[in-house]
Amino acid sequence: MLEKRTLGKTDIEVSPIGIGVMLWAGGQGLIWGRFPGIADEIKTTIIREAFDGGVNFFDTAEIYGFGKSEEYLSTALQANNIEDPDVVIGTKWRPILRRARNMRKSIDARIKFLDPYTVDLYMVHFPWLTFSTVKGQMKELTTLIQKNKVRSVGVSNFKEDRMRKAHTLLEDQEIPLAVNQVQYSLLRRNIESNGILDAAKELGITIIAYSPIHQGLLTGKYHANPELLKHKSRYFGRGFKQAIKKTQPLIDTLSEISKSYNATPSQVALNWLVTYHGETVVAIPGATKLGHAQESAGAMAFKLNQSEMNEIAQASEKLSG
Repeated sequence: MLEKRTLGKTDIEVSPIGIGVMLWAGGQGLIWGRFPGIADEIKTTIIREAFDGGVNFFDTAEIYGFGKSEEYLSTALQANNIEDPDVVIGTKWRPILRRARNMRKSIDARIKFLDPYTVDLYMVHFPWLTFSTVKGQMKELTTLIQKNKVRSVGVSNFKEDRMRKAHTLLEDQEIPLAVNQVQYSLLRRNIESNGILDAAKELGITIIAYSPIHQGLLTGKYHANPELLKHKSRYFGRGFKQAIKKTQPLIDTLSEISKSYNATPSQVALNWLVTYHGETVVAIPGATKLGHAQESAGAMAFKLNQSEMNEIAQASEKLSG
């Protein structure tokens, strides 16, 4: 079983694999209406299976249904009688067309939707389409820490230079930049070459990897049953179909290694992601079905050896971007 690790230089311990609940906002509004809704009993079961399997970290955001995902997460945790100290919850501020001071109002809404659970990690969701500066954002995050409204702070989708600037500004206030949440998987390894991962290791910042199984492509199920692509292409485009043939060699490698652990290709892919770089990376696969939660939790039940990790890395290098 993989052990818990801290978020950056904080004292907050999380499971190496968490659960993202972005799609829990599905079925509502113009944006989220294109994704199917999830029944309350399924959400409750997802949380139970994930928590029982060792997952204690759950990721959401203001923009995921404008509070609905946060509210549903709190409801599902309460339905399982899970206490606040036993889980770590990360959520994010929506910066679109806002100034940094908007965080003062937004955080109160996050606290309300997640009640009775603490905001353990509060992140700036992305650096685009905003009227705020990195300096202004870090100033407001500092205030939220000082007022005990959040336990730790981070950023999401920040490139190396912005991440370093955020780190320096917070360090001046003796506050660690805990995380940078970015897209990272065996099929998207660009943070290994653009400076983000190296800087994170240098500064002691945790990388939270979203889309860690690349919209399900690393499960291997679409390779085994191409008929499933009809549904997938509806949401992710026709390029998904072309990717099946290109990624078959990597899936074959994952499948072969998975046999040694009685695991699945996606579990091997997740295990690689959170072990190949020591304790720097934490992954947050999504979960909209019970099987997703069980599979993600099960990915922590073993640890790949160095030879296997190297073999997987080599198989993915020519496919990642």
